[in-house]
Amino acid sequence: MPGLAVVTGPTRGIGRATAIALARRGLDVVLLGRGADALAEVAAEVRALGVTASAVPCDVARGDEVARAATEVVGRLGAPRVLVNNAGIVRRGPRVHETPVDAWDEVLAVNLRGPFLVARAFLPAMIAAGRGRIVHVGSISSTIGCPGNASYAASKWGLVGFARSLAEELRGTGLCSVTVLPGSVDTDMLVGSGFAPVLTPEEVAATIAYLALDAPDAVNGSAVELFG
Repeated sequence: MPGLAVVTGPTRGIGRATAIALARRGLDVVLLGRGADALAEVAAEVRALGVTASAVPCDVARGDEVARAATEVVGRLGAPRVLVNNAGIVRRGPRVHETPVDAWDEVLAVNLRGPFLVARAFLPAMIAAGRGRIVHVGSISSTIGCPGNASYAASKWGLVGFARSLAEELRGTGLCSVTVLPGSVDTDMLVGSGFAPVLTPEEVAATIAYLALDAPDAVNGSAVELFG
């Protein structure tokens, strides 16, 4: 059954591939993120697949912008069937005792506060609709220590805890919360990590589409590892 998908961070990498994968399954897509020109480019790609696409500029780390975007989307298009919390950033380099506080806060704001804000904003409409899937994009860094990149690891470990806690709250509502944990994906974010790519964004997107549309409800709370 077609419906509406909201994808955050959709302008490149996993987010772009996910928006396209869901569009190919017949879902209309809302592209929630920064960069109006880049959003417009992906929206055109999605529309070329025969569905509608809405580009909604939004910084997921800002509660006011997320609330505005959710009100606009739900008011105009209704409750999402699928919500993909993909937006994320990385700031590699300093060891913990050399890391500026503002750099730490920036990563946690986008990677962990963002999914909370986005889920919080869309959940009332999704719960009222009685169905839906929220897929959070974690990382192999959700499972390991990352020297020189503690802020990213902390945000992704935290995302799994958030997603599983949300899953428990959603039992009996018709909704699911699940996380996908990709390994080394061939994206801009991998540059400088020291890891060779072993996955494509499209492979991760195919898994997200499966979890969002095809997997049984028993996936609720799962953290699906894709380490290549």
